[in-house]
Amino acid sequence: MKNFRRGTPAFGLFLGALFLICGALLLWLGFWRTLLLAALFAAGYFVGAVGDKAGFVKETVDRVVPQKKGETIDLRKEVEKEQAAYTREPAENGTAGTPDTETEEETDFDSVEEDKE
Repeated sequence: MKNFRRGTPAFGLFLGALFLICGALLLWLGFWRTLLLAALFAAGYFVGAVGDKAGFVKETVDRVVPQKKGETIDLRKEVEKEQAAYTREPAENGTAGTPDTETEEETDFDSVEEDKE
C-alpha cells in the first residue's frame, strides 16, 4: 500500500479501471441510474466507514459553511452611510452624488414613434 498513492503507476491503473467501470455503467444503465447507484454507494460507504457520524457531519458543515468572523452588520447604519454618500457635496462633474440621469434621447419615445409615421 505504500506505493499506492497519487502519481504512481498502480494508482493510475486503479483510476483507469474505476473510470472504465463508470463508463460501462453509464452506457449500460444510463446517467440517472448510474448517479443513483453512485449516491447509494456513497451513503453505504458513509454508514460503514465513518465511526463518529455526528462529529463528521459537524466538521464537514463547519468546513463548508465557516463561522462568521468579525462584527455583525447593522443594516440601519449601512443604509444611512449609503444615503449620506449619495447626497454628499457635488462632484467634479457637477452631479450631487446621484447616478447619471437618462438623456433626452433615451427617454423621448414619442418622437421616435412620430418619426415612424
